[in-house]
Amino acid sequence: MKAIALVSGGLDSILAAKLVKELGIEVIPLHFTIPFCHRAKKDASSTRSLPKFILDNLGVELKEIGIKDTYLEIIKKPAHGFGSNMNPCIDCKILMLKHVKELMKELDAGFVITGEVLGQRPMSQHRQALSIIAKKSGLEGLVLRPLSAQLLDETIPEKEGWVSRDKLLNFGGRGRLEQVKLAGVLGIKDFAQPAGGCLLTDPEFAKRLKELIDHGELDLDNIELLKVGRHLRLAQNAKLVVGRNEGENEELMDLAKDGDHLFMPNDEMAGPTSLGRGVFSDELIKLSCAITFRYCDINSSGKNDIIWHRKGGENKSSLNVPFAKDAEFAGFRI
Repeated sequence: MKAIALVSGGLDSILAAKLVKELGIEVIPLHFTIPFCHRAKKDASSTRSLPKFILDNLGVELKEIGIKDTYLEIIKKPAHGFGSNMNPCIDCKILMLKHVKELMKELDAGFVITGEVLGQRPMSQHRQALSIIAKKSGLEGLVLRPLSAQLLDETIPEKEGWVSRDKLLNFGGRGRLEQVKLAGVLGIKDFAQPAGGCLLTDPEFAKRLKELIDHGELDLDNIELLKVGRHLRLAQNAKLVVGRNEGENEELMDLAKDGDHLFMPNDEMAGPTSLGRGVFSDELIKLSCAITFRYCDINSSGKNDIIWHRKGGENKSSLNVPFAKDAEFAGFRI
């Protein structure tokens, strides 16, 4: 018997997968990538590799599938609504499980494992939501939630004797003490601490995303840009993103597309890279230079040279601009 285990990189999902693997089931770990995960840092040594984490703790190679394009459709108008911010948690899980259902025959898997814990998440992990998710995905009876199984109705894997119900658990609520203890028992190492891995639950990111949708600019490139820097809406069809540190400056350079405007201080100053996307008049170019100057290390009321160019173009220009005062662009901040 084989089972597909949805793994996020968090503790609950790896515990659920390992628990069932210990019962003699061949587990196939599967991770879905969506557009709303945090951007990976450039320094790979500072981040944990999910494939390595799964291999180290499950002894099985991870399968990864991207569902970025299809995910954009549910974010516009999720059938089951949003959580506290822009998180369509129920529709997100239905979407993932629909993809899993299509894979089950190909991978010869009999059921699905998830790390959901009854009562842990207010929107998607109460009893009714768990039932809706399984039913709407077409996997009613085939979604096993090992950490809370004894608190939930019996699933087909339990009824058929593929797994023993008395070897499953009765975790419930928002506490994590029992999960941490179980990690020690099962030998799970280097697990991530809970930190709201989905950006849609973050109030500031959700505000930026809603503003993007309101301006008809929802696409994968613009979503990646939301994860970096200070954001300013300079005009209906023009945005400026200002880097907050050296790492973000480099990321903005990487994210720039042909036609985007890039602004940076001259060689005599240390300061941000700014990325302008949209339609920029001469006036907006001058304003963007002044705002970039505002965030340089040399702050003054005088003037200085800011270098700018369009990505894909060879020529760079320099504008001598005054320091922009906060009050002059406070209304542009998103």
